[in-house]
Amino acid sequence: MARFARRTGLRTGVGLLALALAGASVDAAQADTLTEALVQAYQSNPTLESSRAQQRANDENVPIAKAAGRPNADVTGTYTEFVQRPVNAFTAPVRVVQAQAQLGVPIYSGGAVKNQIKAAKLRVTAGQADLRGTESSLFNDVVAAYMDVIQNQAIVGLNRSNVAALGTNLQATSDRFQIGDLTRTDVAQSESRLALARGDLRTSEANLANARERYIQLVGKPPVDLQPPPPLPNLPASAEDAVAYALDNNPDLVGARERVKAAERDIDVAGASRLPTVSLFGTGTYSNYLDTLASGVAGVSQTDRQAQVGAQLSIPVFQGGRPAAQRRQAQANASATMETEIATERGVIAQVRSAWQSYIAANELIALNQTAVDAAALSLEGVQAENSVGNRTILDILDAEQERLRAQVQLVIARRNAYVAGFSLLAAMGRAEARDLNLEGGTLYDPQVNYDRVKGKFFDFDDDPAPNPKSTRTVDTPVQGADIPQADVPEPAIQPGDAGTGVTASPTGAARPAGAIGATRP
Repeated sequence: MARFARRTGLRTGVGLLALALAGASVDAAQADTLTEALVQAYQSNPTLESSRAQQRANDENVPIAKAAGRPNADVTGTYTEFVQRPVNAFTAPVRVVQAQAQLGVPIYSGGAVKNQIKAAKLRVTAGQADLRGTESSLFNDVVAAYMDVIQNQAIVGLNRSNVAALGTNLQATSDRFQIGDLTRTDVAQSESRLALARGDLRTSEANLANARERYIQLVGKPPVDLQPPPPLPNLPASAEDAVAYALDNNPDLVGARERVKAAERDIDVAGASRLPTVSLFGTGTYSNYLDTLASGVAGVSQTDRQAQVGAQLSIPVFQGGRPAAQRRQAQANASATMETEIATERGVIAQVRSAWQSYIAANELIALNQTAVDAAALSLEGVQAENSVGNRTILDILDAEQERLRAQVQLVIARRNAYVAGFSLLAAMGRAEARDLNLEGGTLYDPQVNYDRVKGKFFDFDDDPAPNPKSTRTVDTPVQGADIPQADVPEPAIQPGDAGTGVTASPTGAARPAGAIGATRP
């Protein structure tokens, strides 16, 4: 567990935002690597930008809570025209202009202000954890979308190769039928398999187009020549290690714990309404009767000034049961947040364990499917040889080709699942966020910066600039299709190391994902 102790020292192979180290920006026209895709999403995804703005709004609850404990002052000006004066009041004025200033200084509020401030600060911490969770979730989605494009592109290539092979097979079968070497049944079987293969190809092309559209939704631009992903190092040695780390660092769980503390402060805030309050006050008034007071009477001043200062003690005696109801309500809400924390903890444990099992299973499936691919290729070669001497039928060849394609597709899927499961495991542990990377400088968004900026503000006219959207729009991106570079169309028998599969061959000949994710079992 010692290797998990330093979050800032974690160097993930994904290398999120690595370009920031050199002060470089992402080329708006390219996102060829997973690193670039993650950087692009981090800088321009609307969901993440919205969460950042919501957290900035959450930060303002602290100065709002502090305002209740600060002095308040106001000035009031009035002009009064006495349109009907008392009949017997010969000195009554006709009009008056008044200005009044009031100052109030709260001294003691039963602890309400103090606990409101503490609760607001705790909710800021919880909100920052939520923002971490949003980053992690976004990165997880981008990784899945990136791998889905690579997977579906490989599957389209396999299906196109299969259609081409079946087309060649149908032509050969038709030629042999013409010379009487095969029957019409053999031709019909070949035609049927080719039609089904074309249907599978069309389905895979639609899946590829959908995967590319999902990529655009998350990253903000179309995928261009996506490269195999980098390794995922620093994965845990066991499910127990992963769970132990997640219980301390999963952002959802951290946020839930902070909300429990805030809810406990809310109980004290509700109970404070039953306690006395003390405040100081001062009032000053200036009146000008505009030479209409005691008109005609010499020596009467046409202005008047008054000033008052004092202290006020308010002791609640009976409020109709409202304070008790508010405190009971706050207690019930605190109980709910406690149960939510437990539910979140359960969910984190289940998520980590499930991600671990998926990761292990996917890596095992890679080896099994590679064996199946090798065996299916050998079987097809043997069936074709046996058919040439009359020991196998055309249907046997078609079945062998179908079995090989199925094994190839399953291998591509297993490679994708292994990488996504590995990253999902890191995300569940709380290790798939931008702050976990070995980055420096001002590129990363730090929510603490805004909180430090606003927490002490008290000027009533200290506004921020008008809001403007920061994320990119995708209305101008082209509709995605299923075109793939010719170089990415694999041969009929897929080999370890094919582009887009994320797999390399080990020294022993067994297939494993490129990099650390499949090198050894953690």
